[in-house]
Amino acid sequence: MKQPISDALAERGYDTLTQVQTAVSDPDLLGADLLVSAQTGSGKTVGFGLAIAPVLLGDDDQFGPAASPLGLVIAPTRELAMQVKRELIWLFAKTGAVVASCVGGMDMRDERRALARGAHIVVATPGRLRDHVMRGSIDLSALRSVVLDEADEMLDLGFREDLEFILDETPEDRQTLLFSATVPKSIATLAARYQKDAHRVTTVAEKSQHSDIEYRAMAVAPRDGENAIINVLRFFEAPNALIFCNTRAMVSRLATRLSNRGFSVVALSGELTQNERSNALQSMRDGRARICVATDVAARGIDLPKLDLVIHAELPNNHETLLHRSGRTGRAGRKGVSVLIVPPVARKKAERLLRFAKLSADWGPAPSAQEVQAEDQKRILADEVWAQEPTANEAALAEELVETFTPAQLAAAYLKLYHTAHAAPEELSPANAKPEKREPFGPSVWFTLAKGRNQGADPRHLLPMLCKAGGMSRGDIGAIRLQDDQSFFEVKADKVPGFLSSIGTGMSIEGFGVNQLDTPPDLARAGKPAPRGKPRKFDKVEPKPHRKGPAKSAAPSDRKPNPKHKWKDDKDADRPIKAYAKTKDEDRKPRKASKHDDDKPKGKRPTDDKKGPPPPKGKASSKKNRARAAAKAVAKAKGGDAAPKRRKG
Repeated sequence: MKQPISDALAERGYDTLTQVQTAVSDPDLLGADLLVSAQTGSGKTVGFGLAIAPVLLGDDDQFGPAASPLGLVIAPTRELAMQVKRELIWLFAKTGAVVASCVGGMDMRDERRALARGAHIVVATPGRLRDHVMRGSIDLSALRSVVLDEADEMLDLGFREDLEFILDETPEDRQTLLFSATVPKSIATLAARYQKDAHRVTTVAEKSQHSDIEYRAMAVAPRDGENAIINVLRFFEAPNALIFCNTRAMVSRLATRLSNRGFSVVALSGELTQNERSNALQSMRDGRARICVATDVAARGIDLPKLDLVIHAELPNNHETLLHRSGRTGRAGRKGVSVLIVPPVARKKAERLLRFAKLSADWGPAPSAQEVQAEDQKRILADEVWAQEPTANEAALAEELVETFTPAQLAAAYLKLYHTAHAAPEELSPANAKPEKREPFGPSVWFTLAKGRNQGADPRHLLPMLCKAGGMSRGDIGAIRLQDDQSFFEVKADKVPGFLSSIGTGMSIEGFGVNQLDTPPDLARAGKPAPRGKPRKFDKVEPKPHRKGPAKSAAPSDRKPNPKHKWKDDKDADRPIKAYAKTKDEDRKPRKASKHDDDKPKGKRPTDDKKGPPPPKGKASSKKNRARAAAKAVAKAKGGDAAPKRRKG
């Protein structure tokens, strides 16, 4: 190991190396391609830094002037890339190394200027690095070592094409290291294509369950998932906790719920900008926030120093994601707890994930309210504050409090202040409890509210509005039925006097009139009748009667079939035949005679001086053209000139 690297490790307090760090820094593997699989939190970042240091430095202990990069580290997410950069900066600090980053979400112009100044090691995400390569901002021809960190995650995220493009731009004699928590078939295929005689490095700890992480699977009732999360947070009271959800909507919903309950919480999802994500993580490191609700985008790259609790609010889709989520805790020798919230419908999925991940979890119910209160009592009695001597200002106030109040009053006040600063636990239903039948509402009185669908009424908004205006709880209001221009709602009979007193003599709520009904409404007839005009799809439409002629009879015809007609099939012999008109001349009615019959030449059109002869065929199709042609013919018959031309305009 190079002396500057050893000094940096000593300053950081590295007395002994982890298993993966010892394995990859073996002198027999110097410069060789490695395929390393190890658990998350086992020190892989420092491990590949130790593996590439001899190749990058060569026979020297110091780097020369920065030019084209010598080492390249590719990570799947922005957070992981920035974490790797921080680790490599202190590890190579005494070698004079310049470490640059190319990460999506950051200013590309600043990255291009940094690359133009020169860098010895570049840490990048696949998409942004490919952009720099295509723009000519980075030259990969001088690379000596390439590291793919969390290679399985990069393939799962769809970066295979980007990785192949980048690796094809690097020299063939490079050192290639693949680090991954798991080695599926896709990783083995990638290694076979881009590595030469790669050595497989598998630590002993990778073959068994992570000893620093305690797995607990908590069965909860279908509707107690969020309540169980609150009790788990209160039961452990971890300095930092990470809650994983599958969707952004769930992250937003759960973060809002916890914030309303008084927890200091931040949200982390893919829709946030890089600055927002960095600020959220920094607030966790500074202690301004204790809980982070995140999607799987945060499963890679989050390294919080005091993250002792991971909660899976929603189960992941595969066991690899379960391992990476849980690997955010139990790092660097610290103990951690990974809790799976398992509703009844997800029981088999949870068992399958644990079996595929080769994990054993302690199954049991979520902490109850009584168990949370018992833990609070233990924490209060074991708090170090009891052994601390009060300061001068505290001593004066403490003496005054002792003289003013009794010890019982002081203890009760302390407990009240403690519980005020901590969220109250939730009452949970048994996980296997059957849903209770809803009791009848009881005697009630119906009211109308002059606000319906046309005014934007919604039961989710009407219920809190009625409770607030009438001074009632949710259980005091029964059914709510919306109509087009009004709404009906029922109130318990014993709550009616208080309700009427709260809304006042004006009988209105937020400007909408309220009326009390003597009898329950007939909701079947309370709706608005269907408008006239085009019928709707669900309206029954009667067929219109036939207006022309009498209705056709469905009885078969009595006419005999035509013997000359040949039927294709015997079954068609009885088909009625349509009656055609007779064609004999003697059966036709004679046309009425006209007084002009004798004057008209047979077969010719009558002509006179007014109209003239008919125009020749194929010409003068319009009325005006026919008139002009007739006038021209009359003038020609008389021997005169042709008809004058029509003046334009």
